[in-house]
Amino acid sequence: MNSTTTARQCTLCEAHCGILVTVEDSRVTRVEGNPDDVLSKGYICPKATAMGGLHHDPDRLRTPMRRVGDGFEPVGWDEAFREIGQRLRAIRAAHGPSAIGMYIGNPAAHSSSVIYGGLLRAVLLTRNFFSASSIDQFPQEFVAWRMFGSNVLMPVTDIDRTDRLVVLGANPAVSNGSITTMPGAKSRIKAVRERGGTVVVIDPRRTETARLADEHVAVRPGGDVYLLLGMLHVLIAEKLCDERAVRARCSGWDELADLVADTTADRMAPLAGVDADTITRLARDHAAAPSAVVYARIGVCQQVTGTLTHWLVNTINAVTGNLDRAGGQMFASPAVDAARFAKYLPVGHGAWTDRSGAHKSFRSELPVAVLAEEIHTEGPGQIKAMITYAGNPVLSTPQADKLDTALESLDCYVAVDMYITETTRHADFILPPVSALEREELNLLFPIFSVHNNARYDARVFEPPTDGLDDWQILARLVTEMIPLPARRFTGRALNAVFAQFSPLRLSAAAIATGPYGVLRRGRNGLTLKKIRDTAGGVDLGPLRPRLPELIGTRDRKTNVAPTDFLAAVRTVLDETTAAAEPGYDLQLIGRRHLRSNNSWLHNIPSMVKGRDRCTVLIHPDDAAARGLADGDPATIESPVGSIVVPVEISGDIRAGVVAIPHGWGHREPGVGWSVAAALPGANVNLLHDPARVDPISGTAAVNSTWVRVNPVAAQTPDATTRFEVVAAPR
Repeated sequence: MNSTTTARQCTLCEAHCGILVTVEDSRVTRVEGNPDDVLSKGYICPKATAMGGLHHDPDRLRTPMRRVGDGFEPVGWDEAFREIGQRLRAIRAAHGPSAIGMYIGNPAAHSSSVIYGGLLRAVLLTRNFFSASSIDQFPQEFVAWRMFGSNVLMPVTDIDRTDRLVVLGANPAVSNGSITTMPGAKSRIKAVRERGGTVVVIDPRRTETARLADEHVAVRPGGDVYLLLGMLHVLIAEKLCDERAVRARCSGWDELADLVADTTADRMAPLAGVDADTITRLARDHAAAPSAVVYARIGVCQQVTGTLTHWLVNTINAVTGNLDRAGGQMFASPAVDAARFAKYLPVGHGAWTDRSGAHKSFRSELPVAVLAEEIHTEGPGQIKAMITYAGNPVLSTPQADKLDTALESLDCYVAVDMYITETTRHADFILPPVSALEREELNLLFPIFSVHNNARYDARVFEPPTDGLDDWQILARLVTEMIPLPARRFTGRALNAVFAQFSPLRLSAAAIATGPYGVLRRGRNGLTLKKIRDTAGGVDLGPLRPRLPELIGTRDRKTNVAPTDFLAAVRTVLDETTAAAEPGYDLQLIGRRHLRSNNSWLHNIPSMVKGRDRCTVLIHPDDAAARGLADGDPATIESPVGSIVVPVEISGDIRAGVVAIPHGWGHREPGVGWSVAAALPGANVNLLHDPARVDPISGTAAVNSTWVRVNPVAAQTPDATTRFEVVAAPR
């Protein structure tokens, strides 16, 4: 029996845990944690064990597919690219560059091929560019731009050295960190307490992270912004901040103090759903800790106040002296230091809008919440064709059922994807890349947000098939097709030959050599790609270190704690009755994450979906009793824009008045090529979210805190079965 073991990383989530993949007779037989990995140190979660199942999945596409009627047929790569190019160039010539839209999903960020995704976006010259960022992280990028002068400067939580960790709207015990890459987060959280520190979790649900904490504060969904305003009032009114030091590092102290003069804990308590004494104590304890950090993530990103909440998180860390300081918020020093130069790149906020004029561009893209309307609405600038790369927006974005029908109406749709999904089933061409285990690369993005500086290489486990293409090769060929070329038959071949010499790995090697640790700066002892490749578990580049002065891009070189647009927005929020429910709806819906799920990924891998149903509505016992619901009963969850049916899961871990449903489920659309996933129960929770409900500052879809009502199926849909199908959305 031929057996080999390869060290690489699991690329299924941001943690990128180091793994050892054992192959026997061309089959993955074991995936285990790599104890030599400098970041994960042997930890893996169950998702890592799915890497083999993903590679061997018989439903994974291995050749390009072309639509024929209601189905697909295999097609050769050259023929596919030639026909795609002809059709897309014709659409651009007839309707202009913005007639071609592009969407990039978050899996793209897990590969250095995203470099070529950016190049394709640039070559298209379209204003209709979208990504998953406007569903999950734009508030953090927007705040980084307004506070530090660069959207890339999203600070990292220095969890390994903090004395006080406050987690807001995040569940790192399950996610292992996001925009703070911390594999083995449970151990890191436990270590805070073991060294005498304190952990507090602020969340409407007693999450897996909250079970590890000293304290759980069950905030009202959407109440985070008021809780933080109350904390800031206490910090400033009680003079718990070193004002002189804050003024030296930050601009806007006076404006900030004026803003929160009236946001007392007593006034904010009913809006936050947290008593005034708790708000006051949280502020005092944060100021008193030797080091402290508030870490917030997607749970507060996906709210109408997402940008304001993340600004207040960063501001509390800044005014208490915990910004750019060990144990607080810091900035990584990766081998390829993109953050150093990002401040020179314009974010393009408001450079253009969608055709309604209501949604501004940011980072040269539009919010994905408007994608369906930009396809449906006729007139100049209408999207006639789409390219999607590694995304499933039909399931992952709040489009009601509009995006499904919009994609069907396109003149041409090209998908770069490994599966026929709820989204790509509408494609005219599906171009599948090789599997993750058939690639070699060095990720450039996540080291920017890691809790410990590192450089790690991903080795191939399998040689790719001779007719297989990597993501970057597919994208490069699309770039060639979209560049206006004379004598295309010959010049296209020449350009493809040029691209072939500039793989992301070669570009990474050059960037490492010229980077802060590279041989061009440090001589013979400097870092090279070969050194990273040859070092077991990657290269340890040391703990995070203070470096904001060299990175910051604001005009006065100070952190802006009082951007004028944020101040105005807070005053608007304080004047509104944002805690009021939608008429006829009495429960607030939040999201929920499971360890063996990652958005709509992995639901076709049997080991990841075995066991009881995970697409349930989590509800408090009092709320269930008031509606006559028992554990396991099918229930109708209805919002002002749609309704679904899922089973009930009763738990005291969730705040009364709140329900939670995970996203990424509902794989029952006809034509989907996921045989395992298609047989699963579950429903698409995004059918309940109104795409018009967004964070007005960043444009991020506000899919948290949606008002719903929950009732037994018989009371709403007497003909529904217990298969938990999607119920038609009201018109």
